Amino acid sequence: MITHIEISGFKSLEKVSLDLGGLNIFVGTNASGKSNFFDALRVLQGIGYGLTIGEIFDGKPKGPGTEVWEPIRGGIRNAGFRNWTEKFIRLAVRLKSPALEDDLRYSIVIFPEQAMVWEEAMSLGETSIFSFEEGDVLGSTPILQQFAKSKECTERNAELIETCSRLLSDTQLLDPSTAILWGYSTSQMVGRMGERGENFAGLVKAILSDERNAAAYDSWLKQLTPAELDKVEVMYGALREPLFAVKKNGHRIPAPLLSDGTLRFAALAAAFFQPDMPHTLLVEEVENGIHPTRLRLLIELLKSRSESGRPQVMATSHSPLVLAWLTEEDYKTTFYCRKDEETGASTITPLAEIPRFQDLARKQPAADLFAEGWLETAI
Repeated sequence: MITHIEISGFKSLEKVSLDLGGLNIFVGTNASGKSNFFDALRVLQGIGYGLTIGEIFDGKPKGPGTEVWEPIRGGIRNAGFRNWTEKFIRLAVRLKSPALEDDLRYSIVIFPEQAMVWEEAMSLGETSIFSFEEGDVLGSTPILQQFAKSKECTERNAELIETCSRLLSDTQLLDPSTAILWGYSTSQMVGRMGERGENFAGLVKAILSDERNAAAYDSWLKQLTPAELDKVEVMYGALREPLFAVKKNGHRIPAPLLSDGTLRFAALAAAFFQPDMPHTLLVEEVENGIHPTRLRLLIELLKSRSESGRPQVMATSHSPLVLAWLTEEDYKTTFYCRKDEETGASTITPLAEIPRFQDLARKQPAADLFAEGWLETAI
């Protein structure tokens, strides 16, 4: 789990430093910095995979034994903060693993004009594992995985680097497309669906094969879509390819006949019961397709499934109603994103650190403070 992250000079994120928890919600208007924060996490994911800086930002086609890596929005030419005189991007994280006695710390400085690594370091707590600075021989590929294979790296440090790489790379972005959710799965059973909902029915089949997970998944869907289903099922095509379906009043209803909202929530809920659970789950516009009266249950689902820290959830939202179902404890890891139109810099501020917010939220709904624009004037 990422317990702390620092981002400097990346897109609109001039300088951001955040403490993170199991569930992290980012609220704000369009172009306020939410998606840029997600892009920073994708850069770290690419580093964990061992990609070059150019590949991380500009994409990599499918090769033997490798999947397609989609480029970061805007590519490397638009990666730096527009008013950043130093022209460097710095990312730093603290990572927590139950198997380790201290946090892993990893940082990298990138020179985007040449798609090069400028500085890079990793430590376990205060104990250095490696540190390379300006003047050392660095190139287009991060040192992280290279150092693990070097003669200077001990077996213990190689294991720590592997843990760091896994925590960074094991990230799943979820933005389901109903056009994909309507279709048959190309795989019979999968442990994890694709970013756009690929192999959704194969995942549901895997969930239903586990009695405990099947009951829990069924229960969440019944609560969130009470008028839509009595039971989740899987139908099959001519070649036995699975298709998501529900049963209502004795009638089986296939995915193409279900509402977009029902399908989107079914996919979102399924992500929290994946046999191959990612360490980090990113969800764009979490409230999309969810009726306002069911939003409370959605927040409860996110809280309950992220409580253990796996998955660690990062979710964005435009909806002020999301704030209505948060507690004061949640305010520590609920962040208001705002962009200064003059400087182009985005700020990301925990609600708990906004002056007077908690006092006012005790007197009137937090959702109203967001909807009325009070948060924007308070920062």
